[in-house]
Amino acid sequence: MSNTSLFLRTLLTNPRMVGAIAPSGSMLTNLITSEIGPSAGPVLELGPGTGVFTRALLARGICESDITLIESADSFASLLRQRFPDARVICADAARLGTHNLPDGVQFGCAISGLPLLNMSPKTVIAILTGVSSRLRDGGALYQFTYGVHCPVPHRLLDRFGFKATLHGRVLRNFPPARVYKIVRRKPLHYPAVVV
Repeated sequence: MSNTSLFLRTLLTNPRMVGAIAPSGSMLTNLITSEIGPSAGPVLELGPGTGVFTRALLARGICESDITLIESADSFASLLRQRFPDARVICADAARLGTHNLPDGVQFGCAISGLPLLNMSPKTVIAILTGVSSRLRDGGALYQFTYGVHCPVPHRLLDRFGFKATLHGRVLRNFPPARVYKIVRRKPLHYPAVVV
């Protein structure tokens, strides 16, 4: 079954889970993975779908065995296991990241999310951010794409987690047009020493 037909079948059976009307295009794929190379270390991918971002990660030199894919749709997870046999594919809800069989003690260098956060409740988004933030190493980033005009993580949640979000780029020639945000922990404030 082709990427498009599997994508459309899954979209028709559960549109809120997919959250898109077409698979991600090559320009979006290139943008969301543009800063990720072999030195990024293990990569966590949330909502990989048919694996277009995963293929881009491999093309950028990430070792397949260093990629962990969290996919809630059985059909997509089965396809991912066939396409990426050396990756760790976990068929599970990304909002329950802390309860899944992730490698013990592994801190990910970055995470990529294709999850439709705008379709999710604040409680679900909080659970996803909690799981991701607990698994990102210092300096690690979450790359999140959205079809919305603003970051899909509201300012109050960014503040709650100590994150800041910057627009990484826009892709107008995607259907629909998309934006990618880079979400990182804010650096702690350093106050000058008080001389007494």
